[in-house]
Amino acid sequence: MDLRIFTEPQQGATYDDLLAVARTAEDLGFDGFFRSDHYLHMGGDGGAGPTDAWTTLAGLARDTSTIRLGTLVTSATFRYPGPLAVQVAGVDQMSGGRVELGLGAGWFEAEHTAYGIPFPPLGERFDRLEEQLAVITGLWATQPGETFSHNGSHYPIVDSPALAKPVQQGGVPIIIGGGGKRRTPALAVRYAAEFNAAFASAADSGRLFERVREVARDAGRDPATLTLSAAQVVCLGNDEATLARRAAAIGRDLDELRANGLAGSADEVVDRIGTFAEVGAERLYLQVLDLSDLDHLSDIADGVLRQMP
Repeated sequence: MDLRIFTEPQQGATYDDLLAVARTAEDLGFDGFFRSDHYLHMGGDGGAGPTDAWTTLAGLARDTSTIRLGTLVTSATFRYPGPLAVQVAGVDQMSGGRVELGLGAGWFEAEHTAYGIPFPPLGERFDRLEEQLAVITGLWATQPGETFSHNGSHYPIVDSPALAKPVQQGGVPIIIGGGGKRRTPALAVRYAAEFNAAFASAADSGRLFERVREVARDAGRDPATLTLSAAQVVCLGNDEATLARRAAAIGRDLDELRANGLAGSADEVVDRIGTFAEVGAERLYLQVLDLSDLDHLSDIADGVLRQMP
């Protein structure tokens, strides 16, 4: 089970805050450091305000050396696919091939109106997501010296030189997730290296995984070629006082966290992770909400990461 640290910087985090967490996670041996891609806080006052996901990942690409970096997830409403492909490829080059792109349709209307970003209806957002995936993967797959064109209703492309190229062979791995029963698994099977079930129970995650496997088999793709992952909030404390303090720091009820996340002692968290492994999860994104508590990362590494096979 790969364990990755997943942050929500829109709640109020500077680049230096993110760098401290990313470097700590790298030093402790976590597989990845991921961040959300949002422009508006969802609780509290937002602190210092949002940071742009790909701007900060570019910085982290140069300020870290081994940990994988990416978004969970970038909204297709935020950027045009051509420039996004250039941007992500550039960050992949800067990192030496350590970047992954989580891409979704977008859902948080308030952040769009707060920053003047159009927010089309759900069906159109999925249409745009599908077309963005076609454009981004098509640009990366185009051989050097050739051009790429795409006759799309939202993002027509004519004779693009399809540069820049990612360092990673085959392009940057794409992550697609969500609870949709039809379009989401179909897009994951067609375009993604990884399918993510975010903030669902182990049982519900298992049902989503099985649906993706079914779609893969129907499409002629080996389901084993698609990494299955989950995302859960984590709150670890090896004594009740520490646990209560950490739950209070993120404004969450401890009983609710125990029911809906990974909360408790290290052994309790390991046991809960095991329930996700049992339904097929190979990777887990641990959502860490208090970015000032670096000791929390150390406790997770010592008590949980060291027990992973």
